Amino acid sequence: MAAKKKVNSVLWYLGVILISLTTVMPFLWTISTSFKSDSEILSGAMNLIPRFFTFDHYKEVFNTMPFQRYLKNSLILALGGVITNLFFGSLAGYAFGQLKFKGKRVIFLVFLASMMIPGIVTMIPTFIVLRSFPMMGGNNLFGQGGLGLINSYWAILLPGAAGAFSIFFMKQFFEQLPKELGESARIDGASDFKIFWQVYLPLAKPSLTTLGIMTFQAGWNAFMWPMIVLNSDEMKTVQVGLAAFQYNYNTNYGPLMAGTIVATLPVLVIFIFAQRNYVQGIANAGIK
Repeated sequence: MAAKKKVNSVLWYLGVILISLTTVMPFLWTISTSFKSDSEILSGAMNLIPRFFTFDHYKEVFNTMPFQRYLKNSLILALGGVITNLFFGSLAGYAFGQLKFKGKRVIFLVFLASMMIPGIVTMIPTFIVLRSFPMMGGNNLFGQGGLGLINSYWAILLPGAAGAFSIFFMKQFFEQLPKELGESARIDGASDFKIFWQVYLPLAKPSLTTLGIMTFQAGWNAFMWPMIVLNSDEMKTVQVGLAAFQYNYNTNYGPLMAGTIVATLPVLVIFIFAQRNYVQGIANAGIK
């Protein structure tokens, strides 16, 4: 029995080491490459410690393109997505988790079904709707003559303002809370929105933190949709801007790795400071 336990322990540690090598090592290599000289990078050396440290690639990132502008755009879009998803997601989650209304089950199943549809399928219809938005971006009343909401923050924020996942996630949490809380407040004359805002929402801090981190990460790392709807250089996000270091069949690895590290820092910092609530929120949402 002791021998079997020892073997299982060894296998577990081997598994952890292998997973670490496949996840942590690429990140360490990215950091290392960002500090290497061009000659050392092109030599194909796989050493993690650069022979000569240089910050030239970090300078090049900010000197060759408006990288600060790209970071600002990504921050606005990511934070905007967090605000809208937390509000509308928790509001709808509260309705599905605590309230009773006709067609509740059918509507919720429709939301779940929408999660099964690949995003690539809805890209063209969504683009056409945004492009033909009336009285916006030079369009007339019939949605013609201009760009609509294309090349604006709204092209990113509106389609993802209330994601099906955020509604599902918050519904799982609110469903666990006792309905007696709302009934007591309702007897005292509180409206449904006041009950949601003052009674249930303050209890959802761990789940809101978790959803906020996940939404921020998804918005910050988005590439395909921003590349389609944000065409002008001043509206590009950081992920689209990094693609500029890959052209034709060549890749400028130094600045690309440096830019990747800079782009990773915001998500990393947020996760470090909020990891406790993040783990607690995942556990709460998973308990049924």
